[in-house]
Amino acid sequence: DLLELCPGKVENYEEKLKNFYREHIHADEEIRYCLEGSGYFDVRAKDDTWIRIWIKEGDMIVLPAGIYHRFTLDTLNYVKLMRLFIGEPVWTAYNRPQEDHPARQGYIKTLESSGVAVKAH
Repeated sequence: DLLELCPGKVENYEEKLKNFYREHIHADEEIRYCLEGSGYFDVRAKDDTWIRIWIKEGDMIVLPAGIYHRFTLDTLNYVKLMRLFIGEPVWTAYNRPQEDHPARQGYIKTLESSGVAVKAH
């Protein structure tokens, strides 16, 4: 499906933007292709600091299931994203803390098995 975010075009714009900016995880990968505009995906590093990823038209991002992240617009205040899903579309966000969620546990296990030292928060 398509997600278009900009003031004046989206019902409950401020509320939606606040929800996207709330730190959360998903049970499945989050796959997004940027059709127009730009924005930021923030993801948590292993030391729990933020890594900011700027996406713009033509960029695709795949966030693994269980990674803490959030999204916000940049100064353009506009983005149109294609949301891609494997299987049935699921938009459920689980706000932090979610250390016991199976997706989070799987993500941590994947990091640890790849040799990344992870400090649980």
